Amino acid sequence: MYEALKEQFREVFGTAPAFLFSAPGRTELCGNHTDHQGGMVLAAAVNLETAAAVRPREDARIRLKSEGYPMCEVSLDVLEPVEEEKGTTASLIRGVAGGFAERGFRPVGFDACVCSSVLTGSGLSSSAAFEVLLGTVENYLTGADLPALEIARIGQGAENRYYGKPSGLLDQAAAASGGVVWLDFAPGCETASESIDVDFEKFGYALVVIDSGADHADLTADYAAIPGELGEVSAFFGRKVLREVPEEEFYRQLPEVRKASCDRAVLRAMHIYDENRRVQLARAALKRGDMEDFLRQLKASGRSSQLLLQNIIASGATREQALSYALACAERILDGEGASRVQGGGFAGTIQAFVPLDRLEGFCAEMDRLLGARSCHVLSVRPQGGVLLEVIA
Repeated sequence: MYEALKEQFREVFGTAPAFLFSAPGRTELCGNHTDHQGGMVLAAAVNLETAAAVRPREDARIRLKSEGYPMCEVSLDVLEPVEEEKGTTASLIRGVAGGFAERGFRPVGFDACVCSSVLTGSGLSSSAAFEVLLGTVENYLTGADLPALEIARIGQGAENRYYGKPSGLLDQAAAASGGVVWLDFAPGCETASESIDVDFEKFGYALVVIDSGADHADLTADYAAIPGELGEVSAFFGRKVLREVPEEEFYRQLPEVRKASCDRAVLRAMHIYDENRRVQLARAALKRGDMEDFLRQLKASGRSSQLLLQNIIASGATREQALSYALACAERILDGEGASRVQGGGFAGTIQAFVPLDRLEGFCAEMDRLLGARSCHVLSVRPQGGVLLEVIA
């Protein structure tokens, strides 16, 4: 992969690259949609990556060629959001550069060829991997030496303000940090994090991500509705996010909240309160090596996402319900062992399963039969986040 990327750079730009960078995809282990509510998440970087061969430029311009896409050129003379760029690669490039400028660093222009093994629209956050990759490049070229979580914040800012997608910090923080990480996004505080050393295979389980076959494209409204409705609940109490609303106060005024917002918003809020507790329980289980309890929390998380958060079926989807189908198939095959759940934004993309190693081959074969060839991806945890892989010249 890396040698092919270097060769592609030579073909596109007529010279050799100077550096090779990489950033991983991520999987959320527990904490579904809690990040944008100031909640807690347990996540892991995975061994699927977005990589870039890079050479700095002397002018204020970034030229980036992604495999299978046309060249994207961005002038760094403008570092504010450009309305016409929203929803494009250019917006993310400009947004990351703008994030460094806001922190007092002059962004550096560069040429880059990019390729990725992170499944697009999969829930493994190919966008966050790309943002963290760009941030890692600028962090090195500018000499800023920003910590992982600050690179994550720059990526989130690019996605929120420049690209136009409302998202929390989970995806970028997990990709930037690497390994298995617990994150607490409590409002008004610096994001707390803790790395947890765990090898799932030593516990006898494989981490498997299964592609449902449904893409995330055109689902922005469904994603935006979740923080939007939770914002209505928080606003009822004069707060911005649900973490600021005491749970006992929420339940005490539940009838009034329901009238002020809607039933779905109330159910989604119930999920958030419960999910934050599950994250803590799952974190504690991993730290003491209790895989059985960890899987119990994951199963409960999946049920709550399906019944309360309701991010399995896209709005108006009556005949096409790929995520529900994939979850039902995985649960039937596992037959009470391991665990399966939705991960990430939901509505489409992938599901996650922890499969006993002695059942892995049969599980993947049957899921591939039911969903299509190569639907299953057996992953491992990647210890590194965004990283400089090689100084070439």
